[in-house]
Amino acid sequence: MLLRINPDNINDRLIWQVCNCLRNGGVIIYPTDTVYTLGCDLTHPAAYQKVCKLKGLKPNKANFSIVCYDLSHISDFTLSLKTPVYKLMNRLLPGPYTFILNGNNNLGKIYGYPKKTIGIRVPNNPIVRAIVDELGAPILSASIKNDDEILEYMTDPEQIYEVYESLVDIVIDGGPGGNMPSTIVDCTDGGITIVREGAGDVNQIV
Repeated sequence: MLLRINPDNINDRLIWQVCNCLRNGGVIIYPTDTVYTLGCDLTHPAAYQKVCKLKGLKPNKANFSIVCYDLSHISDFTLSLKTPVYKLMNRLLPGPYTFILNGNNNLGKIYGYPKKTIGIRVPNNPIVRAIVDELGAPILSASIKNDDEILEYMTDPEQIYEVYESLVDIVIDGGPGGNMPSTIVDCTDGGITIVREGAGDVNQIV
């Protein structure tokens, strides 16, 4: 199903429809403030396995990020943050950054495999934030690559739907996507290290 949602005038009924799909183990494709992304409810192991299959990854080897509504969710999945890291995240999020943090024991319960770290995203996109808010829990984030030699990521939701129509339950058309992923910041060793320069301004990480 291709579901068109206007980011400037979000229809609550459509958000509920997406969340109902997720609660029932569905897999969706949704817009962020960077690229279009595969997602599912973290509490559904079968949905997680399906995302891994779509990405061609073994479930115990996959390193997906999770999308949260705000920083209040992250203590459910991570160890306590050092003050400079929390202040940085609080200043930059919502925004096009992924923060790699040390995970707690809940990650193993969720994924079914021990995981020491987790990527946290709070995208500055009203559609996905409305979904996470209504769902009441974070969702998986796994970006969609493109076979095109010029554009690394798929940006046209209708083209995405043509490719994934039979593979996922819902593709959300929230307008054209970006072609630059998030900036990744590793905070697992107590410091702040830029792993990948992306859409997020690295000059803001000081």
